[in-house]
Amino acid sequence: MAHKYLKHKWQKISLAVVLVFTVFVLLPALFINSYWSPILEGRVKDIVIKSSDSLYTVSFSSAELHVLRGTIVILNITLKPDTSVYNAKKKAHLAPNNLVELHIKKLVLSRIHPFRLYFRNKLDIGQVMLYNPVLNVSYQLNHTRDTVLKDNRTAWQKISKNLHYIHIGDILMGDVKFMYKDYSGNKLVISQLKEMNLSAHDLLIDSATQTDKSRVLYCKDITAELNNYNGKTPNGLYSYNIKSLKLSTSKSQLTVSGLILKPAATEIFFNESHRDRFTFRLDSAQLRNFDYITYHKYRSLTASKLILSNGSLQIFANPNHLKKKEDKIRSFPNVALNNISTDIKIDTVLLHYINITYNEFNVDSKKTGTLTFNNTNGRALNITNNKAALKKNNISTILLSTYFMNRGKFDADINFNLTDKNNSFGVKGKLGPMNLQALNQAVMPLGMIKINSGTLNQFDFDIKANRNGAEGKVELLYNDAKITMLKADTTNDKLKRKTIASLYTNIFILKHNNPDKPGMQPRIVYVNFVRKPENAFFKTIWKTLLNGLKPSIGFDKKTEQAMIYMLNQQEINKQNHKIKKEQRKERRAERQRKKEKKRLETGG
Repeated sequence: MAHKYLKHKWQKISLAVVLVFTVFVLLPALFINSYWSPILEGRVKDIVIKSSDSLYTVSFSSAELHVLRGTIVILNITLKPDTSVYNAKKKAHLAPNNLVELHIKKLVLSRIHPFRLYFRNKLDIGQVMLYNPVLNVSYQLNHTRDTVLKDNRTAWQKISKNLHYIHIGDILMGDVKFMYKDYSGNKLVISQLKEMNLSAHDLLIDSATQTDKSRVLYCKDITAELNNYNGKTPNGLYSYNIKSLKLSTSKSQLTVSGLILKPAATEIFFNESHRDRFTFRLDSAQLRNFDYITYHKYRSLTASKLILSNGSLQIFANPNHLKKKEDKIRSFPNVALNNISTDIKIDTVLLHYINITYNEFNVDSKKTGTLTFNNTNGRALNITNNKAALKKNNISTILLSTYFMNRGKFDADINFNLTDKNNSFGVKGKLGPMNLQALNQAVMPLGMIKINSGTLNQFDFDIKANRNGAEGKVELLYNDAKITMLKADTTNDKLKRKTIASLYTNIFILKHNNPDKPGMQPRIVYVNFVRKPENAFFKTIWKTLLNGLKPSIGFDKKTEQAMIYMLNQQEINKQNHKIKKEQRKERRAERQRKKEKKRLETGG
């Protein structure tokens, strides 16, 4: 049969070609595959040791070179630091802040040029795929700036004797298991990540790129994506979730989508903590011109702009502050910023459509009052705790535009002194026309007052404050204000009308207009508020404004004392009337008992 097959000339030629291909291509390829594997292993290990200054070593179970396919397959790779070298560098103050340990089940290098590597010392790889990578990073603050090494050569200078250049088109890692250990604080903090994808593009190490600052780790771009990340704060009072996070080094941009910070249930939270309770939701947060390398090395967050879009912030004042006299100065933004351990320098923060809600529980009314600031837009400048930056500019300015109680247009200008020991700040505000009845959801529970009618024409204030208190001026212009005084009805769990007090207030105390008559000068109130340590930032502002609002409508200290005296007298009279009524009842009962006794004695 074979003889018949080879009877034609073209068949013999085809067989000869196959035999030549087998002898001169396949057999050498098989020989090279087995011969170059140990050479390849030696080269890889040597490159890793030299480029890391002996800090890292690499090992793997096998390395296979497939010349015809242009691929290299390396199995069970482990990259880990040499602890003795690390400790020696640490003693010499030359140790890096980050240590990396990497385990890879399978590494595939595609579109390689082995002859170029062997004969011309040029490593050129089209794609690197890492399967089942496990990445462990530990952070310890050994130094806050780049150290001067004894061997301060670049990576290219270190490998140039063995390689003329290294080029890799794409490096792809999917479903990375990542563990991060932070030893920089008082206790170890461990973070574990899943559903993370990493990719690097156009890695090039040569004489030109060794000083190219547009590249990160010699790559034109490094992209990291993290999906569905969630966890809890160390105290367990908050849980957080991030739908997606993406970092691009070529754009110097970090984008976070679907951020949620959720506190524990109200009862649990307030039983465990004396701090205010926050709930935060955000559709998008974007850091621009984010210096990732500085953050990676030294935990220093530097960016030109942070954009926060479409979200909500809810603050619930802790009702248990009276049980523990804790100074809530940490709630002041300038104090909170300085207490953050991370070094921060952000030139501008932009807010787009953020809804802010402040809730406070009143022990007397047993009700919760609510203040809202809807569709808040604005910008904050010079958000920093960096010492060098603060020497140049220690003032942070926040400009906000919002709708108070979803009604009146409200503009605010806030300035924080970031270095003042008394934590001073100033706030100016202007509120436009709105119906005063919209304030009832706040003033009824918190002030025990119901606004029956009234129109706000304009509200202006200018306040200077610090940790000790606040002073400034308040101007409230309004018309046709009428109110009802309230008291708690604990039996029916509601607020009910104080009839006499309401009549007295509307007739003798309340000023129904400001100015009193058209053409007259309006009343301006100068406030001086003494802050209690348990007063948080928002409560300090609210209490200061309230001290100006009450005199504006007629409730100055004198009238308020008169009002309190009148209400006390009314309560005293009420109690006296009740006592007299009980006494009359008791006398009637005593007379009845005497009559009954006399009737029994006389037999009648």
